Amino acid sequence: MPRFTPPKIEMSAKRNYWSMVRELAITDFKLKYQGSIFGYLWSLMKPLAIFGVLYLVFSVFVRIPGSNIRHYPVYLLLGIVLWNYFAESTNNAMRSIVDKGDLIRKVYFPRIVILLSNSISALITLVLNLLIIVVFMAIAQIFPSPLEVLGFLGLIVELYLLSLGISFFLGALYVKFRDFAYIWEVALQLLFYASAIIFPLSIVPHRYLQILTLSPVTQIIQDARKLIISPASITTFDAVHSPLHFVPYLIPIVLTVVGYLYFEKAASKFAEDV
Repeated sequence: MPRFTPPKIEMSAKRNYWSMVRELAITDFKLKYQGSIFGYLWSLMKPLAIFGVLYLVFSVFVRIPGSNIRHYPVYLLLGIVLWNYFAESTNNAMRSIVDKGDLIRKVYFPRIVILLSNSISALITLVLNLLIIVVFMAIAQIFPSPLEVLGFLGLIVELYLLSLGISFFLGALYVKFRDFAYIWEVALQLLFYASAIIFPLSIVPHRYLQILTLSPVTQIIQDARKLIISPASITTFDAVHSPLHFVPYLIPIVLTVVGYLYFEKAASKFAEDV
């Protein structure tokens, strides 16, 4: 009698799907810079260019209060790098299902593979950009402890989950409603200024400070700055003196779980709608 071995078949399929995620992520990262002269260097030059413009405008020409904080250039660059990952990851994920419509119509595979590969591709760019942060920190003689570095890595995981959770919703909604491309573009503009990337939270009036720090994007960026750059940075725990200060830490987990369930429910109709 032939032996029944469904678990092995299931595990083999899972390994194949993870291999597909890896290959798609690497391919997406390579295609992003295909045909350009500088290639992968653009992933490093983009945040540096944005940093240069913002630093000149807001600390030299139009000096904002608080821009004289210690290590402000590194403080600003870290915020830009983390923000760029969040914006790039969610923007690309929103269009990823539609962009791979031909593949979806021809081959069956879990649609979540596309979003996971997109998120990993953006994560590769983030890792490269963080290397620039390390160089700037070394120049400024900022040397965080191993415990602080471990805490920072935990924040990167939180940022990944937040981006992935939002990506689940955006990727599924964009298939049916292309208007979300414009809605999310406006939302990102508002979030950029609301996340205190350019200015320190110390200049924000207290009645608005509590609202801003309940945003998980603000919480992640400020916690990261406090851990490895400036202990004087205001965090959610400094601004919100109630159990509500746990809210931004819970939002990424809730968004990831609920977003995944919504995405899986909508995925069955992707082949018809893309």
